[in-house]
Amino acid sequence: MNSIEANTRNTKTKGELNLLRTNGNVPAIIYGGEAQNEKISISKKLLKSFLDENFLSTILTINVDGKPQNVLPREIKYDIISDEPTHVDFLRVVPGLKIRIEVPVNFINHEKSPGLKKGGVLNIVRRKVELKCPSEKIPENLVIDLEGVDIGESFKISSINLEDDVVPTIQGRDFVIATLAAPTVMREPEKPAEAEAAEGEEGAETAAAADGDKPSAEGEKKEGEDKKPAEEKK
Repeated sequence: MNSIEANTRNTKTKGELNLLRTNGNVPAIIYGGEAQNEKISISKKLLKSFLDENFLSTILTINVDGKPQNVLPREIKYDIISDEPTHVDFLRVVPGLKIRIEVPVNFINHEKSPGLKKGGVLNIVRRKVELKCPSEKIPENLVIDLEGVDIGESFKISSINLEDDVVPTIQGRDFVIATLAAPTVMREPEKPAEAEAAEGEEGAETAAAADGDKPSAEGEKKEGEDKKPAEEKK
């Protein structure tokens, strides 16, 4: 589990918060459970090293003045101009507390899929699935194994083994997570050189035959001449 260092903060005014940020720190708060809310600050540089697409679904251990506790990032705010993090909310991981969380889907064994080897395309419908589960049982990710999977097969939520108290928030239907589809563009097989040469010869013969059927201009003229009538005998 990832661990991050933090310090208690006693900021009360907007000016004190701005000074904290100017000094390279980000204010944050830890809430949830029976314990009181804790105001903390984290090094911006350290925080940014944890920021990725799965940050809000990853349990962290925060050491506040040397005291560790497990938390789940719930919200992060950014400056609208600099896009730098300005505040983070952390939820305490308390046994029995159920939460909603989006968990990433991880696909493995791409190289062992006959469908992908044929040129099939993995069409991912959902890169994350929202679950409702106890905070201490949050899956790190949902794994889908592509070994042996061929074109035309699909993966639904029912194909993933979840613990009894871990359920998708979408109920009443077995929704699709991904499909292995056929290639969108089929390439035509290349013609052998002999076939191309034969087609070229046939085309030349056809053109020559067409030229031979045309009457000459002289012939047209002769056929088109009118015979002079014979002079009447007096």
